[in-house]
Order: sequence, then C-alpha cells, then structure tokens
Amino acid sequence: MKDRNLVLRSIDSSGTFRVFLGDMTKMAEDIRKINDSTPTATAILGRVTTAASLMGLMAKDYDEKLTMIFNGGGPAGKVTAVADGHGNVKAYMSNPTVDLPLNKTGKLDVGGAVGTDGSITIIKDFGFGDPYVGQTKLISGEIAEDLASYFAVSEQIATAVALGVLVDVDYSVKRAGGFLIQVLPYPDERILSKLEENIGKVTSVTSLMEESNDLYEVHEKLFEGIEMEIHEEHYPELRCDCSVERMEQALISIGRKDLQEIIDEDGKAEIVCHFCRKKYQFDREHLQKLLEQI
Repeated sequence: MKDRNLVLRSIDSSGTFRVFLGDMTKMAEDIRKINDSTPTATAILGRVTTAASLMGLMAKDYDEKLTMIFNGGGPAGKVTAVADGHGNVKAYMSNPTVDLPLNKTGKLDVGGAVGTDGSITIIKDFGFGDPYVGQTKLISGEIAEDLASYFAVSEQIATAVALGVLVDVDYSVKRAGGFLIQVLPYPDERILSKLEENIGKVTSVTSLMEESNDLYEVHEKLFEGIEMEIHEEHYPELRCDCSVERMEQALISIGRKDLQEIIDEDGKAEIVCHFCRKKYQFDREHLQKLLEQI
C-alpha cells in the first residue's frame, strides 16, 4: 500500500475536459481501521471519501468546505463526508458493521447497503453568505452513478465518475481510488469521442490501478491517444478537526438542565467523535465550569 494518497489534476490540451484522478488507498485503509468496518462498509467509506476529496479539490478557495451526505434508507444508514479545499476528508457512517451477501455480479453489495430510497445531498460552504445545497434522488446507491446523476441534474455538468475499493482477504484495503472527469464548455467532439472510447474500456478503476505501477501510469493508460497536461499534484489526508473546544460547545448546547443532570447523576461525561472515534473525558470540575458559562 502507498504511504500517502495522491491526486493528479489535469486537462487535455484542447480544453475539452478536466480530470481529478486519485489513489486513495491509504485514506481508505485509515478509515477502515478507525471504524473496524466490514468489507461492505469499507467499500462504502472508501468510495465516499475518495469522491469527497476529489470534489473538495474542485473548490476555488482552500477555506471552502464540502459536505456529502448519502441517505438511502439502507442498512448502512447515513454516510457523511466533509472535505476542505486541500482534499482532506473526515467521514463516518451510521452502521460500519453492515454485512450483506455479495450481489448478483459477485461483488460487495454497496448499493444494497446504502439503499435507493433517499437522496444524495451536497453542501458547499464558501465561508460567506448562505451555503449552496444541491440534492438529487439516489439511482443505485453505488455512489459513483449517483454522483454522476447529481452533477448532471443539480449542476448540469456532464461528468464521468468512477470509484473503487478493492478489499484484500484479510479485510484490509488493497487498492482504492477513482476519478472525476468533467466536460468543459465548447468541447472538441473528436477528443470527446476518444475519451468516451477510452473510458468504455475501463472495467474498474481498481483493476486499472492493479495493472499499473503508479498513478501516472494509470493516467497514461486512461488517456491514451489524448494529449494531456498534468497541472497539479495533491496529497490529501484523512483528517479530523475535532477538539476539546468543539466538545465543550456540544455539552453547552444540551442546555443547563441536562448538563446539571449529568453532573448530579454521573459526575463526569465522555464524548466520542463520530469521525475519528477519539474520546474526550470531562470530570465534574470541568462540567461545572461549562455549566457556569451557560
């Protein structure tokens, strides 16, 4: 497994399309360890964190925040990922122990776990004014197809999306990654046709990664016959921004009455971060100080 994640940002020389291509193997393995997730849950978390990271890198400002929520009514529950403009991500799912039989094609049943009785919601917080909120109905629950539909319907941008997580026999992540390819205004139809031909040859993004030595070779194979320019390299991480201060605010938000009950009945409190599972302990003295702030 690679010791860091890598995203290549490129564009074809004619300006027909732009690309965000990522190897997120380390990120997917890191979140698997945090959640001690089943293979199906690992596949879901790996796909969602990859997608969120790539979309985060589309931001015009590093301070922008992107929140992606899949809520399909399936046994996996709600899946949430938050990314910044550097592509750093934090994510969690309601039920990381979800475990379903393989689907009809012999693959992990991501769609069955996520469900299709619901929607995908994308929230873009620009740091000023009201955030942009886009929402579309889930099509398959397989993540990539749903995102392609979101881009087409909500943002009206033709986007090819491929996401994959290859889970090894010991349940660790062997490969994980994906790409977002967006058609730009006034495309060259010949280049577009060649792109569609190349994408059509890809059986899965993880297979392509397995066959290649590194992400540059994946890029070269994916865009064979098209002149490409790689503009940027990014090294996103799985990164949680939880802190004692945030947890204090969470305790304050429950109100004087409930906080007093915790002090009287337990004399202490423990809060676990949904995203990184870090535990925060608050003793009686600390809780009393918070009560005085309310």
